[in-house]
Amino acid sequence: MFLKFIYPLVQYLTALNVLQYLTFRAAFAAMSAFLLCFLLGPWIINALRTLKMGQSIRTDGPQTHLAKSGTPTMGGILFILSIAAAVILWQDWKNWKVWLALGSLVMLGCIGFIDDYLKVTKHNSDGLPAWAKLAGQFVVALSATLVLYLSGEKGVTLLYLPFFKDPVVDMGLLWIPFAVLLVMGESNAVNFTDGLDGLASGLLIFVFSTLAILSYLSGRVDYSEYLGIPYITGAGELTIFCLTAVGACIGFLWFNAHPAEVIMGDVGSLSMGGTIAVISLILKKEIVVLIAGGVFVLEIASVVIQVVYFKLTKKRVFKMAPLHHHFELSGWKETKVVIRFWILGALFAIIALSTLKIQ
Repeated sequence: MFLKFIYPLVQYLTALNVLQYLTFRAAFAAMSAFLLCFLLGPWIINALRTLKMGQSIRTDGPQTHLAKSGTPTMGGILFILSIAAAVILWQDWKNWKVWLALGSLVMLGCIGFIDDYLKVTKHNSDGLPAWAKLAGQFVVALSATLVLYLSGEKGVTLLYLPFFKDPVVDMGLLWIPFAVLLVMGESNAVNFTDGLDGLASGLLIFVFSTLAILSYLSGRVDYSEYLGIPYITGAGELTIFCLTAVGACIGFLWFNAHPAEVIMGDVGSLSMGGTIAVISLILKKEIVVLIAGGVFVLEIASVVIQVVYFKLTKKRVFKMAPLHHHFELSGWKETKVVIRFWILGALFAIIALSTLKIQ
């Protein structure tokens, strides 16, 4: 909004010239999202508490979690509201890639909202049937994928691997199912990770910070050429979106830190996870984002391993899946699990960024 309606007044007030700078708008977008999340937080938490939107806790999980029963859920609404508002204020409205990311966030958030609402009204942790949730994610993932595939952008179907300067393969039509699986997988991976106070929101800060750097570099002809990464037209504007998400996560973490005053819920985890994947598809960093979100990958992998191994042997690899519950049942306190997973998340983000120079 500022770029479209306020910047034209630069002929009368030269100070408005700063609005043309991507870094300025990105910084203030992040602060705007943080402040919106911080200011709206108490109001939304009280509203959720008044409406009795309390979280239902699994009875077969760590018994320490039973004390969290009734904690307001659907806190991911804060993400969507603050990110959407900051994007509208600071982004370049002409950039369709920004709208694709925001649209994915909102649509996946709607699926998560329905799931959370059913959990609350049914007073259990089931929510939407698995097939219905996956079907909704599939529709959103396929829609975003087709928008990219049909956009006419050069190199959309190319797959790049870390440590390789040139694309390893042109996937052609196979890129479509690959992209759909990536969006659905990342969405569910963050959903599985969101089981401890502050765990998912803290890890999202690292991943979106990594994507912000990658967006900025990919959107600059000079930097992308120097680093040997694909130049993506208009990708720079996604820097603003990613830092907006970082600001929103920091603001949400204020209320989500242990002991949590509000829980993210599926409305937050499904939307943020899927949006990460959509942005990685735009930037041609599909594999790099899996490294940056390494903890998310470990979490969903632990679930798959547990389920498959149990069906084959009737035995369990982990005391409980996802992985963070295994460590809890091994005697780690919740805060220790969260902080150590944050440390791993930071290391994965550093490794992902280091691939830029190791080619």
